[in-house]
Amino acid sequence: MSTAPLKTATVLAFERKLDPSDALFHAGDWQQREQHAGWEPVRVIEKSVRGTISNRLKTKDQDPAKLDAQIENPNLQTVDVAALPHHADTLKISFTLRVLGNVGAPSACNDSAYQAKLRATVAGYVQAHGFAELARRYACNLANGRFLWRNRVGAEQVEVRVALLEQGQPAQQWQFDALALSLRHFDPGSQAAALEQLAAAIAAGLAGQRHLLLQITAFARLGAGQEVFPSQELILDRGRGDKSKTLYAIEQGALKIAAIHSQKLGNAIRTIDDWHPEAEQLGPIAVEPYGSVTTLGKACRQPKAKSDFYTLLDNWVLKDQAPTAHDQHFVLATLIRGGVFGAAE
Repeated sequence: MSTAPLKTATVLAFERKLDPSDALFHAGDWQQREQHAGWEPVRVIEKSVRGTISNRLKTKDQDPAKLDAQIENPNLQTVDVAALPHHADTLKISFTLRVLGNVGAPSACNDSAYQAKLRATVAGYVQAHGFAELARRYACNLANGRFLWRNRVGAEQVEVRVALLEQGQPAQQWQFDALALSLRHFDPGSQAAALEQLAAAIAAGLAGQRHLLLQITAFARLGAGQEVFPSQELILDRGRGDKSKTLYAIEQGALKIAAIHSQKLGNAIRTIDDWHPEAEQLGPIAVEPYGSVTTLGKACRQPKAKSDFYTLLDNWVLKDQAPTAHDQHFVLATLIRGGVFGAAE
């Protein structure tokens, strides 16, 4: 009796295993980091400004008379801004992160044979490697404050505190000097002991050995009155004369508190892929099936180079062609990222 060849399921989805909340912004004094009181919410406010024409002109508009006429017309803008008050020099960003287990088990799959083979493949990876390498990289991205994005740039000091919560209370806490850790590699330096403990906790969460909820708090000493950078909202149907920049804010009562999207935090935490072909030039990028880097407008894992997630996964599961250890880490990190990966019918 012949057996039909194994094919990729047409319905195949995975839920994300690193689940951050949104991050809230508060302002205070660097010397008051140990105190819970005295940290006030950072508000999003509107500002109207009169700008100038500074964009690149088409050749037909470079006539001196036309240019003078354009410059005479004011470029009026209304934008959202967020800044520290003038009596506070430090930005405090806080969020929680859930780490879920059962990696490799699809949340939806319409082919039991494929699902069984996929789970066996992931089990083989876990037996050979565990989650130590991936967890170490996730831990580094928490410790180095990568999730601060632009708020990390130019900061005089950055301190990150990670607390492991049990029944709502800190059961264990780690503290890191974020600026002492590089964003280009995952060398723990002098903070290896604390990073190793944090990574072990994350690995246990991914392995499903324990419930894991982390509270992450970062302090960035930027200077009194300095601008800070929450997420910017994407407004697709913006009309002429509407506000040209809208910042993300969470309403708490009458206040609109500046915040960072959970998706942006997740992108920073999963920026661990330095196994891609252009890693020497670009450094680590966020784990994406095609290695997409939207700011550069390029995909670093091209199917023609057989380095994309789908090619690696299909060869591994369907053809028993195990990728290199580095690419195995990438495939598992993509499953942890989550997504819809079914094959077209």
